[in-house]
Amino acid sequence: MILTKDGILQAIETGDIQIKPFNIEQVNPNSYDVTIAPKLAVYTDLILDCKKKNSSIEIVIPDSGYILQPGRVYIGHTNEYTETRNLVPTLFGKSSLGRLGLHIHITAGLGDVGFCGQWVLELVATQPLKIYPNMKIAQLVYNEVSGNADTKYNGKYINQTGNHTSDYHKNFNADSNEP
Repeated sequence: MILTKDGILQAIETGDIQIKPFNIEQVNPNSYDVTIAPKLAVYTDLILDCKKKNSSIEIVIPDSGYILQPGRVYIGHTNEYTETRNLVPTLFGKSSLGRLGLHIHITAGLGDVGFCGQWVLELVATQPLKIYPNMKIAQLVYNEVSGNADTKYNGKYINQTGNHTSDYHKNFNADSNEP
């Protein structure tokens, strides 16, 4: 079941949802709007390699905006730091931005029970698109869990902050070609 506005506010009161900074104006009928931080990371390697930490540079989004180019993945993150207990958060793009051809994430929209951190955004534009710092970029939907929620997320992205590029290379054994 998806939490409504009242359910989200109740879960904030009980501590099952923590959002920092929190803005009541960002609570929707069944979601919470999150905003994009003013920095992006862009990979500099021509070919990305799953077995290594790929190089990237930081781009500051000026107040006048920054134009995302098609064919690039821009790693961004939310200004908001969230913690979730006994619920499963899911990140969705804003429909108005989707209508402009902006993908907010490629595959990483599902949070786990116990996820803590800023949400990393995998931004891809289908055509050149100007974005601005601190604009509403996505929305979090909170789902109730069924069954035991004692096992909490404790993976490589726990407590992530900033533009956290891929750590997939950590899945490979250093002495082997096998994951």
